[in-house]
Amino acid sequence: MAWLSLKVLLVGVSFLGCLYPLVDFCFSGETRGQKPNFVIILADDMGWGDLGANWAETKDTANLDKMAAEGMRFVDFHAAASTCSPSRASLLTGRLGLRNGVTHNFAVTSVGGLPLNETTLAEVLREAGYVTGMIGKWHLGHHSSYHPNFRGFDYYFGIPYSHDMGCTDTPGYNHPPCPACPRGDRPPRSPKRDCYTDVALPLYENLNIVEQPVNLSGLAQRYAEKATQFIQRASTSGRPFLLYVGLAHMHVPVPFTRTPLSADPQDCTPYASGLREMDSLVGQIKDRVDRTAKENTFLWFTGDNGPWAQKCELAGSVGPFTGLWQAQQGGSPAKQTTWEGGHRVPAVAYWPGRVPINVTSTALLSVLDIFPTVVALAGASLPPGRCFDGLDASEVLFGGSQTGHRVLFHPNSGAAGEYGALQTVRLEHYKAFYVTEDVAEAVPLERGSAEYQRVLPKVREALADILQDVAHDNISRADYTQDPSVTPCCNPHQIACRCHITSQTDVSTSRHIRK
Repeated sequence: MAWLSLKVLLVGVSFLGCLYPLVDFCFSGETRGQKPNFVIILADDMGWGDLGANWAETKDTANLDKMAAEGMRFVDFHAAASTCSPSRASLLTGRLGLRNGVTHNFAVTSVGGLPLNETTLAEVLREAGYVTGMIGKWHLGHHSSYHPNFRGFDYYFGIPYSHDMGCTDTPGYNHPPCPACPRGDRPPRSPKRDCYTDVALPLYENLNIVEQPVNLSGLAQRYAEKATQFIQRASTSGRPFLLYVGLAHMHVPVPFTRTPLSADPQDCTPYASGLREMDSLVGQIKDRVDRTAKENTFLWFTGDNGPWAQKCELAGSVGPFTGLWQAQQGGSPAKQTTWEGGHRVPAVAYWPGRVPINVTSTALLSVLDIFPTVVALAGASLPPGRCFDGLDASEVLFGGSQTGHRVLFHPNSGAAGEYGALQTVRLEHYKAFYVTEDVAEAVPLERGSAEYQRVLPKVREALADILQDVAHDNISRADYTQDPSVTPCCNPHQIACRCHITSQTDVSTSRHIRK
């Protein structure tokens, strides 16, 4: 921590028995009508300005904008990290990577995942009588006990990591095709990479790979169908439920529709199409909630981190405080950094009758807060013997307060320095950088000014306090070793791994969950 600069931001199925095999939705009279349901939707690499309610020029999020008008929109909401795995680990544990051990992304060949001594939100709620489902991108370990079915989720349908971490038969921008390269040391048949050396991208249903390579065309619709079916079945059964949806949008321009995608970074059409598709998926989930469990379901939408870079004019992750932003909106590449574009994310809360409508909250909140907030609303207890970095935001959600965090910490997610190191401190309306700064972010305080001298000791004290707290906490360390043998493969006899299970009756390895 060689130097420090301070910057002012501004105050400111239809459920047939074979579709969800052996997952028990049976009703217990103890739970009906007493516990709320939860739907948490996490977008991937979505910029703050990608939400039309945040940025008037964005015209592609009609359903999310409607949800914001019917609920609460957060304009100072932040991811817990600026890359995929650490942010998702923090959502499910309420703890920063320095505590839960997940400080950077897991790979296709990763042996480990979210440490097994960390308790997930799904495990807490399942213990409290909830049926739990996860749809979409996991990215917290796929090998052995790190699989979602062993981390508290009764049902899982999705991909184990990002959709560009394996080949497909529906290639697009940054998505390699799947024809396998010839064995031996011969080079690919052409410089255009018409063959691929790694395994195909798998699609799981519970513990089984049901499709490899996954057909990305229509995957978003399959996610929507699985999510709405889960909501319908759980609602009908009377059991309270937790559904966590990890979207693939907007990680890279996604060929989830049959519309041809352009590789031209100046062409906004693929990105806008992806936004519209994501918005439609969210709209379908919300519609099912409204039809089946509207008064008793809390829907929370947010993002895991900002985008890699500005996606034309509309995709930059920018703050709402235009008066103090000196450069063009979005500016520099943001993902993995502690600049605002890396961690400030869109967020909308929706719960008719509980969350006030058409409210904009300026409370300083984080993805870290999802865990303690949901646990509190479910009437459950936080796991003992460990500290949490999130707070219960119920009072903010229900309109009783605008007070969130006084201090937030932003870790390095790969831009520079040690993974997980707390490189940026947000203290009220000040932001302190210990490594670097984005000149587009705000107006730096003069080092010799009275304001600088007044705030600097408070920042140092806040950082020292959390580091001391972490040092005395029950912390975990993730296993980041890699071994090619743990790569998901439904058919090891094929170079690219290929399979397709057409009959859901073949899926029979999911565990039988009962209260």
